[in-house]
Amino acid sequence: MARVFLGLGSNIDPELNLRLAIDELERRFGGVELSPVYKGPAIGFEGPDFLNLVAAIETDVSPAAIYAEIEAIHTLAGRVREADSFSSRTLDIDLLMYDDLIVNEPPIRLPRPDVLDYAFVLRPLVDLAPDLRHPQTGKPLKAHWAAFDDASAPLTRADVIL
Repeated sequence: MARVFLGLGSNIDPELNLRLAIDELERRFGGVELSPVYKGPAIGFEGPDFLNLVAAIETDVSPAAIYAEIEAIHTLAGRVREADSFSSRTLDIDLLMYDDLIVNEPPIRLPRPDVLDYAFVLRPLVDLAPDLRHPQTGKPLKAHWAAFDDASAPLTRADVIL
């Protein structure tokens, strides 16, 4: 069984859409471990704040099959893909890491290249797996977080129960 990490975010009816995503992940993959939920500003565009978290699952399903399930969940949430990737969205689920796999076969890129770039991804990932080593750097995620400039994209823990 592989340990898989998924980033979840929404800034359109976020509690409703994140709950839908979690319910669907549980239905499709079984148990889901969740990080705390964080609230942060939209990055790259003007829009409502996002709620973000990371979910961990254990599965034998391939990365390509997980990607297909993610797209089906996006459809259930009414996600409309904009030409501009920086826009408000009902739901965004990203495949962040799949064990220590390194894959570069678009649309599958593991680990997701921006795992180390955004506080809203790295912070909740560290909450779930601080000692997990990034497959490309070999460093524990907590070391990456310790070096991260979190003032560049402030997050607050959201008082949200999903």
